[in-house]
Amino acid sequence: MTKLAMGTHPFLLGFEQLERLVERTAKTGNDGYPPYNIEQTSETSYRITLAVAGFREDDLSITLEDNQLVIRGKQADDSAGRVFLHRGIAARQFQRAFVLADGVDVGEAVMENGLLHVDLTRSVPESVVQTINIRRS
Repeated sequence: MTKLAMGTHPFLLGFEQLERLVERTAKTGNDGYPPYNIEQTSETSYRITLAVAGFREDDLSITLEDNQLVIRGKQADDSAGRVFLHRGIAARQFQRAFVLADGVDVGEAVMENGLLHVDLTRSVPESVVQTINIRRS
């Protein structure tokens, strides 16, 4: 039995990039930090919420790179001169990437009570019907 890849299926023309996209998504870091939620807030909008307690707005960066929303966090080490008997709150950096479909736009980002909210909206394309004339040769 021959296994067809998604990009080589005869009815899926022009979807080769989708297979590369799935592979790239599978390779992204999966360490679970920071925890996040993705919720649908309406028919055409979403919200990504990351738990970034201990991070300031200046410690975070949000970029859009080739249809990938990349959120990075890096805290400055402020432990100079401090003696910890126990250090359970790590000052660690992170990078979270979310692949966005064409037509999904990044809205605003808001920090609230240690949570970073990033709003997304999806534009709904209009249905297009086109008639193709057949030319006689």
